[in-house]
Amino acid sequence: MKRENNRSSWELVYEQFKPAQEGLREALCTLGNGYFGTRGAAPECVASRVHYPGTYLAGVYNKLATNIAGRTVFNEDLVNCPNWLFLTFRIGRSAWVDPSIEKILSYRQQLDMQTGILNRKIRLRSRWGQTTIIETERIVHMADPHRAVLRYVIIPENYEGWITIKSGLDGTVQNTGVARYRQLNSRHLRPHSLGSFGRSSSYLCVKTSQSGVKISQAAKVHIFSQGKQLKPVSKILTKQNKAIYQEFKIFVRKQRRYEIEKIVSIYTSRDKDVRDSLSAAISSAKSSPGFNALLKTHKRAWSALWKEFDIRVEGDAFVQKILRLHTFHLLQSASIHNTKIDAGFPVRGLHGEAYRGHIFWDRLFATSFFDLHAPEISKALFLYRYRRLAQARKYARENWYRGAMFPWQSGSTGEEETQVVHLNPISGKWGPDYSCNQRHISFAIVYNVWQYWCRSGDLDFLARYGAEILLSIARFGAGLAQYNSKDGRYHTEGIMGPDEFHERFPGAPRPGFRDNAYTNLLIVWTLLRARETLAILPQKHKARILKKLGLNQRELTRWEYITRKMNLIVNADGIISQFDGYFSLKELDWPAYRAKYGKIHRIERILKAEGKSPNEYKVAKQADVLMIFYLFPLNEISDLLRRLGYKFDKDILKKNYQYYIKRTSHGSTLSKVVHCYLAHLLGKSQEAWDWFLKVLKSDIYDTQGGTTPEGIHTGVMGGSIDITFRGFAGINLVDDRIRIEPRLPKHWSSVRLSLRYRKSRFFICITKSQIIILRHGPKSKTIRIPVEVSGRLYYLRPGKTYKIALKKRR
Repeated sequence: MKRENNRSSWELVYEQFKPAQEGLREALCTLGNGYFGTRGAAPECVASRVHYPGTYLAGVYNKLATNIAGRTVFNEDLVNCPNWLFLTFRIGRSAWVDPSIEKILSYRQQLDMQTGILNRKIRLRSRWGQTTIIETERIVHMADPHRAVLRYVIIPENYEGWITIKSGLDGTVQNTGVARYRQLNSRHLRPHSLGSFGRSSSYLCVKTSQSGVKISQAAKVHIFSQGKQLKPVSKILTKQNKAIYQEFKIFVRKQRRYEIEKIVSIYTSRDKDVRDSLSAAISSAKSSPGFNALLKTHKRAWSALWKEFDIRVEGDAFVQKILRLHTFHLLQSASIHNTKIDAGFPVRGLHGEAYRGHIFWDRLFATSFFDLHAPEISKALFLYRYRRLAQARKYARENWYRGAMFPWQSGSTGEEETQVVHLNPISGKWGPDYSCNQRHISFAIVYNVWQYWCRSGDLDFLARYGAEILLSIARFGAGLAQYNSKDGRYHTEGIMGPDEFHERFPGAPRPGFRDNAYTNLLIVWTLLRARETLAILPQKHKARILKKLGLNQRELTRWEYITRKMNLIVNADGIISQFDGYFSLKELDWPAYRAKYGKIHRIERILKAEGKSPNEYKVAKQADVLMIFYLFPLNEISDLLRRLGYKFDKDILKKNYQYYIKRTSHGSTLSKVVHCYLAHLLGKSQEAWDWFLKVLKSDIYDTQGGTTPEGIHTGVMGGSIDITFRGFAGINLVDDRIRIEPRLPKHWSSVRLSLRYRKSRFFICITKSQIIILRHGPKSKTIRIPVEVSGRLYYLRPGKTYKIALKKRR
């Protein structure tokens, strides 16, 4: 892949050191490969008010107990693993260099997204007047998921003499990256073994206290100057509890470059086909090539990824950069290496500790990102759920349901990991957390399974895994629906929707609501997909699954009734009620609260601090009812409503959008994604664009005020790419075809992207006047794939380029 002349669209550059911004930069400059991620913290630092080094291995969790608010609570965390980065030096006998407390004369940090490299160049002056240039370059290897490397360059500008270099593997780290969790137990690591091997090499093995996962790191350090490897005058090995450090003393001369290479290998006892993680780490470190060789293979791996995933936007430099930033971080959060590990899609990536690194529903917003480019990653993420299907069935039984009920927050085992108490940072008080009542998470998994099947045509996956997941959740959904003979309809009770601010109806004895519209419609949709799945499966697979699940015709007939008689509440104006009783709630004086508090995206915390309850008001954290219109095209919604016996209002999207947007605070970044896409569907081009900019700015500018330093938002990043595909490029996969109805923003001259559909790869270039499509593959293949452009059907053959003129929009 050729490097473009316009490098700015591939780079995040910071020209000044700003302590208040360091947490945000560390999250945005995280390097990862799907197996592990390391925050962009300075190698010289330890956790402080400024810095927070963090390394997170996919799927490595640990659960601890804490006595708080008069009870013992258990919380499982994605573990902050030993800090492999640590490296600093000192001049003579002075203090160890820490750039955050030194006199910085110049500073530049650069994240190169195209190659996955984080560079930094700083110029420091000591209190004694010594000036030093420090250059660092690091990678988390994308080709070999167990390797990382740091190149640390020291250039003495105006002095010579002895310096001591200190390198460490630090297992004393804790999970303290989120302020509101700091009252909770955070010491997850216990010592196991440490020591040295070979020349200038060390190892560290720690073990998680509850889950018993061994985490092994091995590092070798070499020092070079003028092309020659140096032999330090002295080497000191310091062993501490859960940490090991090496010191190397060398004599430096003025204006010379001294390069330190630190190559690290990381393995855990969870790794497949690895008998002993420590032996594997040491062996890998011993056999590892040097920095330049590792860099070459690392760049090659990233180049292959960008060839598949890159979206090229002509005419908007900001959009181009942020789409690449989002693509970059999604690929670091889940990659091809997920096929060899048991890990899900963390809501905050491998970038921080918010939400304790748990797996939520956010993959719903990034499902097309993986499906359309690397379906093998999607399949690996489904297997994370499939392996926890037994636990989901157990969770359903514990709540008196049949089928499989997946938890709102999932970690290592598939048990419900949602916290039972939540700290309100405004009031400083702990209160109950009922968000585990969001049963729609299970149906989001069905949605992902179905979308993957439609896009990939992977019948083997559907037969071996997908159908069982889908049918098990369908049985659970049917169990949620209870028949009422008085109105002849099925109802649901005790459920929360995506809104999250509403936890119980005012005066109700227990949390949850009756007939959450979003959940009810998803149940109906799921049951219809279950019926369709049984029709698709070959007879032998159908018979096997029906026998395994014990599904009989009587149960399937009941499912059919539910798809015709599920209850919704729709008023005379065509507004779908979020839940039964929603219309009776009080209206909030939004202008007054904005005037008083400014930012009110977390209005529920403000109301609780005032002694009020968000349950009493028509307020929502994020889109709830509107999620229906985000997931399904209007014709499908029309079919669902009419099937249930409700009239379909052709202006239903417009009416519901206008109603609910006035009552939503957008306390979740995901809400902006939904509102952006719906505004686009409604032809509100300026409004959609304004929303799109908010989506793009969410993380890079930390618009929620302090959340991004705790980890990126994978959902909003996937959402920005989904909007670009489905919205502006107008690419939708419906039935058996690719449908393209582009509506590019006025200042975009073109969009270039690629996608995979039914085992074929397509390159698509969209301009204002035409669409150019190339279907890759040998011309000998006769299978034609239909592409619909502006209502006209084209059958694309492999190896041929098609140019299709577009009608001018009025």
